Amino acid sequence: MAEQSGQRAPLRQPIEPVVRPAGMPPHNAYVVRRARLYVEGRTLVLRDGRLRERRYAVGADGIQHAAFFPPGDLWETVQKRPMERWGVLTFRGEGERDILRVPLAAWLPEAGVVGAMDLGPSKCLDRTGLRDLVATLGIPLEEGSKPVGSVGALVDSRGSRPDRAAHADLPRWHSWARGLGMFGWFTAVVIAFAAHLVWAMPIAAFALLLIPASDGIVRISAWWRNRRSDPFAGALVLTPSPETGATRRFLRKASVRVLPDAVVLTNTLGEERWLGRAGGHGVVRLVRVVAPATGMPLAVEIQDRNGEARALLPWEHWFAGRHGPDRWAELVTALAVPVVDRKHSDGAKGRWQGHPLSADVRKMSPMEVKEARKATDWHRSVIGRNELLALPLFSAVLLAGLFSDELPAFLAGLLSALTIVAALLPAVVSALASRFSYDKLIEKPEADV
Repeated sequence: MAEQSGQRAPLRQPIEPVVRPAGMPPHNAYVVRRARLYVEGRTLVLRDGRLRERRYAVGADGIQHAAFFPPGDLWETVQKRPMERWGVLTFRGEGERDILRVPLAAWLPEAGVVGAMDLGPSKCLDRTGLRDLVATLGIPLEEGSKPVGSVGALVDSRGSRPDRAAHADLPRWHSWARGLGMFGWFTAVVIAFAAHLVWAMPIAAFALLLIPASDGIVRISAWWRNRRSDPFAGALVLTPSPETGATRRFLRKASVRVLPDAVVLTNTLGEERWLGRAGGHGVVRLVRVVAPATGMPLAVEIQDRNGEARALLPWEHWFAGRHGPDRWAELVTALAVPVVDRKHSDGAKGRWQGHPLSADVRKMSPMEVKEARKATDWHRSVIGRNELLALPLFSAVLLAGLFSDELPAFLAGLLSALTIVAALLPAVVSALASRFSYDKLIEKPEADV
């Protein structure tokens, strides 16, 4: 049975093995920094991004064993339930009752840069640290052959609903606010024009304002949370040292931070992921991938104890510049792990199509400006680009009220104008900052950093 604390837990570092969330964009960076799945004694602890904890005791009245269910039809799973693309680990109690379900994709740090076909579900148990977690709890682990879709309904026959260890891209209230905004606007507009109730007009305009306002609250609160929490005090921070020119976005956003218990990688898009340094899934080796003919370094693999690559840094963008040798020496010294060389099987510089982490090379490099702009744009990457067109059009219905002598119509026009500003201003500022600052090519990167 789960016990949920009513107060926020202190931001302490739990003892390994610790399972860390998948890498996330900047507005969810606080989740990556805070959320953890770990063990305290004989208790499984699930901590979310708001530092709330759920505790699950191991024993007769709690967790008795764990069962891993691989994904079913891979294409259908990826399309409809992407969180289950590597399967689900279920902690069960008496009578096969599901207590907690853990989608592996939610707790694999490199989930955003590795494809479902490149990583087997069973391997994902090791890379997340969940296998070590189950072993530490001292409970049996069953690896079933049934796909996760055949496990059963979310609510069992007893009427209990198992908890789900997953992180939403946006808070639940955000969806409710947007839905209420659209429904309220449509209903109030129909009433205003059909029943000639002039006071319904400002209600409609206010309802529509909820949509951009909810976006603004999410973005501001995320900025505030990220600013308040500083988990990188005393960390070694490595910035890129490219061989040639690079975009300002890459030089300012991308970094590798080395903490006593974790390696934190931030890519060009500002996405952040944490790799542990202890346990079976911890970072224990650096592998320089070199050209077979010349021996020239091409990339650096960060590997775990199982010899699995967890990150891939292109050498030409991180260690080939004027300060590159210093950056490399600092990384080797800070991690204090063995360094080995391995010949690149392809043999061609910059060709990583066959590597499971080829997407990591792309994001840990100066990306094409159009691609980076699209991936970091709030509306195109998070909300949906149609909102920038729909909100001004819907607001234009009541915007003429600004020139009316009637107070309700004037309020409706004023609120509609605020909606247009709230929707367009952040998008315009982001586009201008990208085009005239972040996307600018810096010919001498070392002087810019």
